[in-house]
Amino acid sequence: MGYYALVIVLMLFQHHCASRVSGNIQVPALFVFGDSLVDDGNNNFLQSIAKADYYPYGVDFYQGSTGRFSNGRTIIDVLCDMFGISYLPPYTSADLNGTRLLSGVNYASAAAGILEESGQFLGERFYLNQQVLNFQSNINDMRTVLGGQSMLDQFLSKSIVVVVIGSNDYVNNYLLPSLYTSSYYYSPQDYANLLLNRLSRQLLALHNMGLSKFLVAGVGPLGCIPSQRATGQGPPGRCVDSVNEIVGFFNRALRALVQQLNSNHPRALFVYGNTYAALGDILNNPSAYGLRVIDRACCGLGRNRGQITCLPLAVPCANRSEYFFWDAYHPTEAVNAILAERALNGSPSDCYPMNLRQLAQLSLL
Repeated sequence: MGYYALVIVLMLFQHHCASRVSGNIQVPALFVFGDSLVDDGNNNFLQSIAKADYYPYGVDFYQGSTGRFSNGRTIIDVLCDMFGISYLPPYTSADLNGTRLLSGVNYASAAAGILEESGQFLGERFYLNQQVLNFQSNINDMRTVLGGQSMLDQFLSKSIVVVVIGSNDYVNNYLLPSLYTSSYYYSPQDYANLLLNRLSRQLLALHNMGLSKFLVAGVGPLGCIPSQRATGQGPPGRCVDSVNEIVGFFNRALRALVQQLNSNHPRALFVYGNTYAALGDILNNPSAYGLRVIDRACCGLGRNRGQITCLPLAVPCANRSEYFFWDAYHPTEAVNAILAERALNGSPSDCYPMNLRQLAQLSLL
């Protein structure tokens, strides 16, 4: 038996065992595109202000401060645990080659947006188009390790793409009129259409490279994050409703885009992740999820601990499992775990037209 054939057999055996652990879910790999909500260390290697490679980030993560914008696991890490695959290497990992590619890769980058200019004042980042190009740069290595185009096609068709992006196109673009002119030139609806037009191109580029199963997450209720609450634009103790209304245009258009893509591309399946509704349910019923604090960050300074985000060596709250928000922008591991569970097993109100478990079991060959 040749080397590559042996590698393939061993990997199939490992994934078979892993799938038994995770309830017969057959997923060879996850490929992740997005922003700081799912970045697991890519920005560590970029000239960027948007970094999380210092304590207390990772205070509850077994590897410590890896660049994850959380006290612990991201939603991607939780999904990896559920699927029984290894945590994904960041694209910028020095040893990203060979079999390391075969559990998937995380291309997400903090401060990244769908638009190239979003978040640019924070420094280097891989915006969405660049992330797609980064994936393309890994394809030849995957083909070589798997032993040819046919095996690559099967591998990619069974893998799942997770896209979590769009927040920075609002928080670090449209909602910053002092730095960006987008809100002067575009109505909320027109801006959402602009974003979805660009996003659609990148999704189809990935599909054309062989990927077939997509979870595309909507934008959460940004008016409820500590940094927006700290602006004082909303009533005391309330989310900033005007921001949530703006985000609503994007989410409605994204759901419609998913329906359109599924109609036009029968050899692929696109799933809309209703992040807004899932997070809204948690915010409206925190005690049902074991949470107590929903209006301020666990780590940060100023009003709602959201005016200055978590700084190096800051002392975070002790009862992190009771907090919704870790810092000015990101949820705690506790919330990430809830989101992952709803993505995997949720109803069509969470994931439309199917959840990740159903997507994983679907054959598109």
